[in-house]
Amino acid sequence: MKNDVRDFYDNIGWSQVGDGIYQNARYEDLREVSQDYIHKCHLRINRHLAQEGRLLLDAGSGPIQYDEYLTFSAGYQYRVCADVSITALKEAREKIGEHGLFVVADIANLPFKHDVFDGVVSMHTIHHLPLEEHARAYFGLHRVLAPGKTAVEVNGWSRSRLMDPFRSLSEFRKLTWVSIRRLLGRPIPGNINVAKTRRGRGGSLEKNTFVHKHTPRWFRRTIASQLDTEIYVWRSASVHFLKNYIFDNRGGRRILDWLYRLEERFPRFFGENGTYPLIVIRKKPASKQDPAPALIGQVPGQAN
Repeated sequence: MKNDVRDFYDNIGWSQVGDGIYQNARYEDLREVSQDYIHKCHLRINRHLAQEGRLLLDAGSGPIQYDEYLTFSAGYQYRVCADVSITALKEAREKIGEHGLFVVADIANLPFKHDVFDGVVSMHTIHHLPLEEHARAYFGLHRVLAPGKTAVEVNGWSRSRLMDPFRSLSEFRKLTWVSIRRLLGRPIPGNINVAKTRRGRGGSLEKNTFVHKHTPRWFRRTIASQLDTEIYVWRSASVHFLKNYIFDNRGGRRILDWLYRLEERFPRFFGENGTYPLIVIRKKPASKQDPAPALIGQVPGQAN
């Protein structure tokens, strides 16, 4: 699976299809109506990172895809970009030059010493791992983080109580439309996919073979029970919701402004029930550190 992920991003995902636009951007909503909302959600990362330091680890950096991502390391001497994709690291080097250090690395097996990074950020990376390696990745981010500092990880849940009903409604509308056309003897356009979405292990909705996600319950039981963590909202709106329900001529900007305000007021609720949680991992100051819970390749609670 990991080789598939690397090959996909080396040869397809991080290929530019426009001026600074990557093929992977097809998984995002790039329309103007959504841009202010998405921009403000991207910048939520900075609230939880130390604003300055020597080394920031960007675990699964990709090409540093969006301009807002550049702000994460503005106060750091170096941004260490770690990724399995050579193409991603080459693109990242084009953007940040000597401000960056570039390492080919697997986020589940980080090749760094304990306690070396003043900040850690990881954007949409852990879900590319096999489910059984997710916990190792979380504990690895904590391991390399300096005492008294924080790591910020953005991923996605396998299910969203807020967004799943909109997807179900879309599927119902599509199937109803297809059924009516068939009854009337009319052709189904070739760009309409009537196949049902497949649910993978852990309940994740699999759009391709590279994404596997967990639930908030799994996170609380497996990770939050052993590390100091908080779940906030990064963005509750899914790409499907944005593309299918948000339009300029239907008050789309106003709806997203209202949604953003609600997320700001209830960040924990929207973090657990929306699509993309912002997970903050804190490491105790050195004087209060417990013994290191695991070495590379081990997860607390697993037998040796």
